[in-house]
Amino acid sequence: MTTQTPTGTRPAAPAPTESTTGARLLVRQLESYGVEYVFGLCGHTNIAFLEALAHSPIEFVVFRHEQAAAHAADGYARITGRPGVVLTHVGPGMMNAVTGVASAAMDSVPLVCISGDIPSYYYGRHPHQEVNLHNDGDQAAIYRPFVKRAWTVHRPEDLTRFAERAFWTATTGRPGAVLLNVPMDMFSRPLPADTPVPAAAPPPAPPAVTDELAERIAAELVRAERPLLYIGGGLRTAPGRAAVTGIAEHLDVPIVHSLMGKGAVPDSHPLLLGMPGFWGSELTNRYTREADLVLAVGTRFAETDASSWDDRYTWRIPPARLIQIDLDPAEIGRNYPVEIGVVADATTALSAIGRAVTRLATTPATRPGLREEIRVSRQATFAQVLDAAGDRQLPLRPQRILADLLATLPADSVLVTDVGWNKNGVAQCYPLPGAGRFITPGGSSTMGFGPAAALGVQVGAPDRTVVALIGDGGMSAQLAALPTAVERGLPVIFVVMNNASHGTISDLQAANYGVSYGCDFTDRDGRPYTPDFAALGRACGADGYTVTNPDQLAEHLAAAVANRRPAVIDVPMVNEPVPTPGHWNIKDIYQGEFS
Repeated sequence: MTTQTPTGTRPAAPAPTESTTGARLLVRQLESYGVEYVFGLCGHTNIAFLEALAHSPIEFVVFRHEQAAAHAADGYARITGRPGVVLTHVGPGMMNAVTGVASAAMDSVPLVCISGDIPSYYYGRHPHQEVNLHNDGDQAAIYRPFVKRAWTVHRPEDLTRFAERAFWTATTGRPGAVLLNVPMDMFSRPLPADTPVPAAAPPPAPPAVTDELAERIAAELVRAERPLLYIGGGLRTAPGRAAVTGIAEHLDVPIVHSLMGKGAVPDSHPLLLGMPGFWGSELTNRYTREADLVLAVGTRFAETDASSWDDRYTWRIPPARLIQIDLDPAEIGRNYPVEIGVVADATTALSAIGRAVTRLATTPATRPGLREEIRVSRQATFAQVLDAAGDRQLPLRPQRILADLLATLPADSVLVTDVGWNKNGVAQCYPLPGAGRFITPGGSSTMGFGPAAALGVQVGAPDRTVVALIGDGGMSAQLAALPTAVERGLPVIFVVMNNASHGTISDLQAANYGVSYGCDFTDRDGRPYTPDFAALGRACGADGYTVTNPDQLAEHLAAAVANRRPAVIDVPMVNEPVPTPGHWNIKDIYQGEFS
């Protein structure tokens, strides 16, 4: 007897025997950990594991490229808060996944990569697809620079023990990616059928601040003349977000968010200044320069958020004093010296500080003119999108594209972006509804993240509208996402901001060198060239729309939302750089100035 699933034909469960295999024990362990999906590709080193999955309620989501599978597992983890699991094959398979796994690692996303490897008894003999030219075969070494930990299984008895450690490591402390590297014979070697699998170890209590330290930090906030709260992607829980807004409202303190922190506090909040750095507003960057005390939580002061750490534009620390709270001790003081460094969970720390603030300052504070100044600045920032609603230009300006998205999409939609205008413009000037979600590749700015990550988001949030807002370069990089969306019936809407160019880099080269060479897509006669992305969507079985007049984008978006089918909307767009009130040091380098 067989059953049909989205992944293919599942065989009937095997009859009970006195022995089992490492693969079947591992699948039983994943079931006990609540794993619902594994994203990946098949290969001769991992099909024993896939055979075991065939008898499991865990679904295998088949992809046509490992990078896409890794991005999808990443997207699933970001939207659900549970670890994503990606399966790869030896050598070229696991190397194809490097970019996706590294992107998750750099954004502190819990991801477990399970990779097949050559048979354990052939190490160093250069069997088929072994990564071995000048050193002993060790494909796990490829991942070690960016994963939290990599394990290679040398005995079948160790497979489930290492898997337990892999899940624990990926999800505790500062979350991140890990590698479980499994020689193919370890999947197939026999083990007693009654071999127990390790239970998931309970997570340790998150590090918290003491009452004494919370009081000290609260006192510094209360005494400061120009305090500033700076929140990053590490602030991920509703109680944490409530705690930071409670502190801000009680002390009337402005809030700044990093690129990865967009959405942690609603864009409509009257004390939210927005994002600093390259794409931050003039007012936001001024407040970062003039603050006398900065409380930074769950952020690493990335170059983009710090104007290349140039204090002429953003963050003057010192003379400002910095209190930095982060789960990862390596981030404390990495880019700016700290007066108080705290290794703690953002939610528990902010909650304790908030309680201390209300004890020390029994009467809420007011800062005359602050909220009005923020309102005027935010209104001007959001006007870039809101005022573009009636723009009749075709190809569309990017601001008009964002205006139509804002006007048409449900308020709880998830925007999954790639890089370029779709990431930077949304982060800067898109007034994200409070129920909405913004997911972007911050640490690595990976082109090609958006199309595939959106599939994982849709798997994890099947009832929400998910939009992959991407450039034509990003869509071209992950065409493999389209057939998977159709196979799985995932109603992702791929909005392709199509300027026949790697537009951001083209603009950068033109501005600094007066030419745009090697950045634009042209035919042999120099004419702009672009695939027909709508036709590609239809060829894969998705709906395909091409925008040919300024009003059609909203019409096509509304249809795609209503139809709940995979859809590609090809939107011709002009090249127009995102305004950068801050600074990026590369521009100095182009002009021959070096720090």
